[in-house]
Amino acid sequence: MQRCLPEGFATEIHLAEHGQQALDVLRSEAITILFLDLTMPVMDGVQVLEAIKAEKIEVFVLVVSGDVQPQMQQRVLNLGALDFIQKPLTTEKLLDSLGKYGLY
Repeated sequence: MQRCLPEGFATEIHLAEHGQQALDVLRSEAITILFLDLTMPVMDGVQVLEAIKAEKIEVFVLVVSGDVQPQMQQRVLNLGALDFIQKPLTTEKLLDSLGKYGLY
């Protein structure tokens, strides 16, 4: 994921090993963009999105996942994700998504 980011895109990058860690960072730091996988231990991506929505945490969420089921894609969009990017991630896919929402 980090290798696909354009050079100079982020001044600071936080990495999380699982969903609960990601949520802890979101609660304590002002994060602009969250790149969220759906399949994670402790707390999955859907649970993170549900918590973000319930707690009204302001962050742009781009889901990056190999789960290509249309129902799951629609579910994460309904929970507030801006976009769903299918793995494997490439710089081109990432730039397309970021550009589509004026994030790059």
